[in-house]
Amino acid sequence: MAVIFPKWTNRVPMVLAAGMPVVTVALIFLIWYTWSPRYTDVGYQPEQPVPFSHALHAGNLGMDCRYCHNTVEQGPHAAIPPTSTCMNCHAQVQTESPRLETVRQSAETGEPIPWVRVHLLPDYAYFDHSVHLAAGVGCSSCHGRVDRMVEVRQAEPLSMRWCLDCHRDPEPNLRPHDQITNMDWDVANNDYNPSEDPHRTRDVNPPQHCSGCHR
Repeated sequence: MAVIFPKWTNRVPMVLAAGMPVVTVALIFLIWYTWSPRYTDVGYQPEQPVPFSHALHAGNLGMDCRYCHNTVEQGPHAAIPPTSTCMNCHAQVQTESPRLETVRQSAETGEPIPWVRVHLLPDYAYFDHSVHLAAGVGCSSCHGRVDRMVEVRQAEPLSMRWCLDCHRDPEPNLRPHDQITNMDWDVANNDYNPSEDPHRTRDVNPPQHCSGCHR
């Protein structure tokens, strides 16, 4: 009887049996990683209508985050500053700069500057900035070293797992209340114990149940 397939094909089923688990695991890992916020969201850096440099304003000039994002301690959202906030300085500083033409037009017409949002949580996730700042979570814990960013980018995944890691062990991300906007504050190099801080009025006990963030 004639041989239809060469002899080496007898090893194909064994190779497939040994290789399929490896391929399956690799495929699962590839999908898990490339579809995760750490891969899809971290590094997101949209082009803004005005070349506003946080490295200049928050870094070199040392402006406090709360000057522009003035609702961050009172409500859930860190407000995008209105054009009038920009003009508090730029009515006298860089008044002829072509880079600020959009700001001047906004001030004249009353039309808001169409800033592009960088950090965007899903609608089904509830996050309150004021609660986190009151607990002593610094801006850089979630947003990274914004004072070094010429163009703001997303530094952390802001995923459910990432949030829960902090909720389960919040102390490494806590600091004194007067240091929440200090980008140079390094938890690892500061001997700070939240439970011994006399200025704290209550213990930090972040929720870990579903309704804490999904309401």
